[in-house]
Amino acid sequence: MTGNDRHQALVDKLLEGIEALTSSERWQGYLDCQSRFHHYSYRNAMLVHLQRPSASQVAGFRAWRKLGRSVRKGEKAIWILAPMLSHRDGDDDEAVVRGFKFVPVFDVTQTDGRALPSVCDRLVGDDPDDVFPALRAVGESLGFHVVDHDFDGSVNGDCSHLERRIRIELRNSPLQRVKTLAHELAHALLHAEVEDRSVAELEAESVAYVVCQALGLETGGYSFGYVTSWAGGGDSAISGIRSSCSRIQSASAEVLEAVTSLRSDGLVAAISA
Repeated sequence: MTGNDRHQALVDKLLEGIEALTSSERWQGYLDCQSRFHHYSYRNAMLVHLQRPSASQVAGFRAWRKLGRSVRKGEKAIWILAPMLSHRDGDDDEAVVRGFKFVPVFDVTQTDGRALPSVCDRLVGDDPDDVFPALRAVGESLGFHVVDHDFDGSVNGDCSHLERRIRIELRNSPLQRVKTLAHELAHALLHAEVEDRSVAELEAESVAYVVCQALGLETGGYSFGYVTSWAGGGDSAISGIRSSCSRIQSASAEVLEAVTSLRSDGLVAAISA
């Protein structure tokens, strides 16, 4: 079996995992929960990002209470714009926007209470074959400085092409850190410019899954849900992976070939030091 055939087999395994997840009750519970969150306009999405870049799920006081959670005392609100609606005289059906007002919302990390349904669980496990140092060396060989970081919120890592830097959450398990670094390496290779964030995340996580599987690490418990969540559903995820298959395979092969080359040349420890 050629390298391309092996990578395609791993992509097929990813597709099978997504199909199984999206036919489960767990996925339906996740969708039911997500339907309670507003889909914000571009303007409000930018307002959220500017005030709290790490925000992932935001809602108002009442919405959080309906979900069994409450905003912690002293938390700083994220302010977004909401339309002020009124009805024309004699017309109860048609609402007219009379203006906008600022309203407070809060990120899930600013709340406490009942856990939200999730299909993307952080991985728990070790890195017995020291894959992380090898992937760190790959990042350094690509011109990206890989550093540990203590993120605020649920962020596991990020990649900055401007600063040529990859940051990885230091408090996560060794297995999660390996998976995240593989994900960020995919961003480094594929996404110097991003036109569609959902496509970029689908590609990066698909690469991470293929790389980790090829190196003997099981990350489906995280990757299946992550890819599907960003793609917006099982069918969309499968279609997106097939559309990006050549890019996913190319980036996966580049990372894996680099790992093999650096290990055989004894350069992993030197570059990672």
